[in-house]
Amino acid sequence: MINKYLCMFLLLCLTAAPAFTQRKTSARFDPDGSFWIHGDPPADFSEFDSINLNAKRVKYLGPAGLRTRTTFHRYKTLVVKRDNFTFTTMTVRGVFYTFSGKFLKGGVYGAGDLDDETPVLEGTLTRFRDGKKVAEANLKFVYFGGT
Repeated sequence: MINKYLCMFLLLCLTAAPAFTQRKTSARFDPDGSFWIHGDPPADFSEFDSINLNAKRVKYLGPAGLRTRTTFHRYKTLVVKRDNFTFTTMTVRGVFYTFSGKFLKGGVYGAGDLDDETPVLEGTLTRFRDGKKVAEANLKFVYFGGT
């Protein structure tokens, strides 16, 4: 009788093992925070301030969207995945932005040891005015989690 129960237990453990292994290998990804251009911005983006992700709506991070020195653009569309970060903003005074890129590092950004010198995001930022492309740049961004 013991052998029957032991065999059933071992069979149960073997069939459940892949599910436990899968949970351990899939790391959590959470890039909430602000992203600033690494280095000096190109002339066409001199008024750019930050790209803000704030899924948890933490007050010190500010609302989710793209900020310039004079305007704030909420996201119209947004995809946040490690290998696919894209957005289009709402139009403000005839201007909207698009971004297509990827994160260079996984993990939970707010809990990590990220500094303001190491890029963690790269991609193409494009500005449109009245529906026409007026500026585009391939950029790298550093992370800021707030204080």
